Amino acid sequence: MMSESKSRNLSTRSTKSFPFYRFQGTYRQIGQQHGEACRELVLKNLELATERLRRKYNVSTREEVTEAALQYRSYVIKYAPQFDEEIQGLAEGAGITLGEAYLLQVRAELNKIFQTNQTECTTFAVAAEATADGSPLIGQNADLPAFYGELSVVIESIPDEGPATLMLTPAGQISFIGINDAGVGAFGNFLTCDGWRVGFPRYFFTKLALTRSTAAEAVELVESLYRASSRNLIMLDKQGGIVDVETIPSRISRIEAKNGILAHSNHFISPQLLDEERLTGIELENSRVRISRMTELLEANRGKLNAEVMQDILRDRGSYPHCLCQIEGDEGMQAPGERATDIITFASVIAEPAKGHLWIAIGPPDQYEYKKYSFSPRN
Repeated sequence: MMSESKSRNLSTRSTKSFPFYRFQGTYRQIGQQHGEACRELVLKNLELATERLRRKYNVSTREEVTEAALQYRSYVIKYAPQFDEEIQGLAEGAGITLGEAYLLQVRAELNKIFQTNQTECTTFAVAAEATADGSPLIGQNADLPAFYGELSVVIESIPDEGPATLMLTPAGQISFIGINDAGVGAFGNFLTCDGWRVGFPRYFFTKLALTRSTAAEAVELVESLYRASSRNLIMLDKQGGIVDVETIPSRISRIEAKNGILAHSNHFISPQLLDEERLTGIELENSRVRISRMTELLEANRGKLNAEVMQDILRDRGSYPHCLCQIEGDEGMQAPGERATDIITFASVIAEPAKGHLWIAIGPPDQYEYKKYSFSPRN
């Protein structure tokens, strides 16, 4: 079925790709370069983020939102002061206020404050023994409002101190999903629970994990945080370690791969955290179908898995209406009679951390080709 879909769509897929940038220097300099190079997209992201809050949740002014966003800053300074330096540089480079720059980092927390639940993303990790060439794989289909497909960029960031990173991220957001040049990959899913609070923001979990050289070290670091919110974090390192942690503000629970394969979507699967689940109805059904479908396809291709096979899997729509590859107009995310959701698979990412490669397609990936990104040689 997947090969038929591939042959049917190959000639019609777009080769359009996300803009790519390489930034180097201190964290503040990297932030300044990001803000300057992506200023137009940063401003557009900021406008769309605040308009979305205003339209859906009756937030009256941007000042109200930026004041809320800056409450998270002290926790960023406590656990990752270099991230605060990068955000300051971003604000300077893009010509926005520090509060506006922080707004872009804590989008999920602000959405929760202003009362909305959401589901985002299907992730996977595959150990060396289950791949075709012995190189482990990790990645995800990233599901967000469709406009993120026009706002996102691929950034190679080379700080003066610490590992370099390759990340896909919305312009103006310093952390989303990707790999470092130490062979670690870090990806994430939205989880919904009660008890969100002001603390260390969820999108920074991945960037913080990528400051380490093993998945085990990354888990210890994330576990030590005073976390603001919930997020599932799936990680893999070149030593072959796969670690998935479901995190809520007050607790964390590990999930082990089975026979070298692990998948996750947007509901809790750890027995220790099942009581935290707040997804219901069609959203919960959608999440359950997606994780089941991803696991089924990974198992069916055990021993054959590589970047090309994963492209076919991430383009899969065989579980409609609850698809791995979600397109505009899908009915899998809303109850009958409700208005169609604006969530699509805006990007699809496959990582080979041991090789230093990211394969990224604009989404929905059944309509676009994947492009390979690799780390530049260190000077």
